[in-house]
Amino acid sequence: MQYHKTVDAIKQLLDTKHIHYTCYEHAAVRTSEEAAAIRPEYTIDQGAKALIVRIKRKGVATAAAKQYVQLVLPGSATFTPKVVRASLGAKDIRFATETEVAELTGGVEPGGVPPFGNLFNLPVYVDPTLLHNDIIIFNAGDRCYSIALRSDDYVAAVQPTVVTLI
Repeated sequence: MQYHKTVDAIKQLLDTKHIHYTCYEHAAVRTSEEAAAIRPEYTIDQGAKALIVRIKRKGVATAAAKQYVQLVLPGSATFTPKVVRASLGAKDIRFATETEVAELTGGVEPGGVPPFGNLFNLPVYVDPTLLHNDIIIFNAGDRCYSIALRSDDYVAAVQPTVVTLI
């Protein structure tokens, strides 16, 4: 089966950093709940939900104020806009549209977006509760392909900003 090129980009990044990971091929999933159902050896909270949002920063010139960022949180969690605005110094936040996600990620479909915003030149913010898991798992750029790895290796590979999102 042919997967989105992001799958190979993630594996190449992990291989370059000598990070051990496990790959899983599975039926297409779009939501964290669907993913957890096909990954019985992992909990939904080990699933890294990767969201792309657009924020408007406070006190920044209008053109520079708008920025796309990636939020990464446990699969069962939903981010709290008020908390995210406070944590990121934003006055407004909204989900990226499906078209914006495709443009920003080179065609990755929603549900397949990996928590590797750094591959798309997006700042990555991860909620610390996700990192309480020794192992995390995520769709790796394709709805049919997942990768599991140690959360500390994820941090080493992506170097996200750890901040409260939920």
